[in-house]
Amino acid sequence: MLKSIILAAGKGTRMKSETPKVLHEIFNKTLLGYVIEAVNNTELADENIVIVGHQAEKVEEFVKNNYENSKTVLQTPQLGTGHAVSMALPLLEDYDGEIIILCGDTPLITSDTIKEFVNFHRKENSDLTVMSAIFDNPTNYGRIIRNNDNTLNSIVEEKDATAEQKSVQEVNAGIYCLNWAKIKPAFKDLKTNNAQGEYYLTDIVKWAGLNNLKTLAYILKNNEEIFGINSKENLAEASRYLNNRVASKLMANGVTIIDPISTWISPETEIEPDTIIYPSCYIEGKNKIGKHCKIGPFAHLRGDVIIEDNVKIGNFVEVKKTTIKSNTNACHLTYLGDSEIGSNVNIGAGTITANYNPLTKEKSRTIIKDNVKIGVITVVTKDLPDKK
Repeated sequence: MLKSIILAAGKGTRMKSETPKVLHEIFNKTLLGYVIEAVNNTELADENIVIVGHQAEKVEEFVKNNYENSKTVLQTPQLGTGHAVSMALPLLEDYDGEIIILCGDTPLITSDTIKEFVNFHRKENSDLTVMSAIFDNPTNYGRIIRNNDNTLNSIVEEKDATAEQKSVQEVNAGIYCLNWAKIKPAFKDLKTNNAQGEYYLTDIVKWAGLNNLKTLAYILKNNEEIFGINSKENLAEASRYLNNRVASKLMANGVTIIDPISTWISPETEIEPDTIIYPSCYIEGKNKIGKHCKIGPFAHLRGDVIIEDNVKIGNFVEVKKTTIKSNTNACHLTYLGDSEIGSNVNIGAGTITANYNPLTKEKSRTIIKDNVKIGVITVVTKDLPDKK
């Protein structure tokens, strides 16, 4: 039995935004959404408890509207990470399973890493396991201090560290797995005798050692996964990391991406081998693209797009909520939205689908059936039948 606690109460002052930090987006998915889905995709956790604080109503609404297995708990005032986790105590009073604690602003963490981490915790019969990472430059990170037998002694925050401790390159990655019944009493014993005057979550490590509980550190294989978002610059950097990860996976599976640097493809997009993605394309949302297609350059897929085999989506073509069947071309300066496009269709340059009723504010679907040929500078407002 496993539950997660996700810390999402911070203000994110350096984001310089009215939007809560954890609700900023990469490829139209929030930072918090990436973390919740990484946990859910492990298929290990049955519930996520999200600790909210700054602009709590917005974060609560997001969680409620998108994740049935998740609930929120308010932290007010915000007195540190240890205090944040303690807010979940009433919900977990009778719980006797494992808890994994994560941060809501680390969108690059993967479900595979979370599973490996939990499996390590279980295999080693650990009572408390901390995820760690090795950094050449560990500045600003809490240092992992190990005992002579390689068990975990403590985590020392940089502001509280000695010169010797600051030389340690193993740092706290901010993810914890703990046997809740054994570690739960620690949260009532936390003190604020530190440089920040806060209740540090990291202090549960020292507490566990003093209570003769087995405490270990699991070293993360890919440090990129714990990249935290504290500014718009961080957000852009995380977006690049994620995009590079997606592009590498697609190319390994046989997709040709001419210029991965200028091409952006969402993690939810599936592309079959032998398709070519030309430079300066932006593909967001959930999409499926078949084999032997040519996309771009300068194409924009906005989500909920299904493209079958041998389709050409050319330069300055935008597609949204549309299915395009095999051997169809839309080569230039075209908008296809809320549509179903048949096979062997040719869409002329400057064509748009116009299926929004401004009076009723309703969208209808435009259906263009097989073998239709559309000329240039055309507005399609109704269904077009087969052309035999």
